Amino acid sequence: MPESQRNHSMPHSFPSLIALARETLSNPRGGARAVLSLGLPEGVLWQMLVAIVSISVLLTQLGEYLVPAPMDPLTPVFRANPLLTAVVQGGLLVVTVYAIHVIGRRFGGRGDFAGALALTVWLQALMVGLQVVQTLFLVALPPVAGLVGLFGIGLFFWLLSHFVAELHGFFSAIKTFAAIIASMVAIILGMSLFMSILGITFGGALSDV
Repeated sequence: MPESQRNHSMPHSFPSLIALARETLSNPRGGARAVLSLGLPEGVLWQMLVAIVSISVLLTQLGEYLVPAPMDPLTPVFRANPLLTAVVQGGLLVVTVYAIHVIGRRFGGRGDFAGALALTVWLQALMVGLQVVQTLFLVALPPVAGLVGLFGIGLFFWLLSHFVAELHGFFSAIKTFAAIIASMVAIILGMSLFMSILGITFGGALSDV
C-alpha cells in the first residue's frame, strides 16, 4: 500500500485493542489488514516497539523472580542485566522487521517497510499479552505456565506466517511459513559465521561475566 494511501486511510480513532486482538486470533489476515489500514507513522511505530519491549522485559524479570530456577547459563546473565535483555530483544525485532520487508520483496511481495514494522509491533503486542497470562499462571499453576509458553511459540509462527502472507500478497500461509523457517535458518547460520569470524562465542562471553 502506497504511503499516501496509507496516511489517507488512517482513522480518527483507534479500534478497541481487545476487539482487534480477537479478530486477529480468529482471522489473522483480516487482523493484519485492520492493522495496516491504521496507517500509523513509522516514528509512532518505533516508539510503540520500544514500549512493548520494555513491558516484555519487565514481565520477564518478574517471571524470573517468581520462579528463580535458571534453565541455561545465559539466564542469570540476562536476569542481572535487564538493559542487555532489552537490547537483545529489541535487536531481534529490528532484524525481524527488515527480514520481513527485504526477504518478502525478494520473493515478489508488494509490502512496504512501514507495514512490516506495524505488523511486527502488533505481533509482539499480542505476545506480550500472552506473556501476562503466562506470568499469572506462574503464580497460580506453574506447570500450566510451561504449556502456555509452548502454545505461544506455535501462535507466534502461525500469526507471523499469515501476517507476512497478507502484507506481501502471498496466497499460501503454509508456503510462507516454510520460507520463514528457511530464512531464519539462513540468518542464524550467517550470524554464527560472522560471530565466529570475530572470535565471539557464548562461552567466551560467559567467562567474562
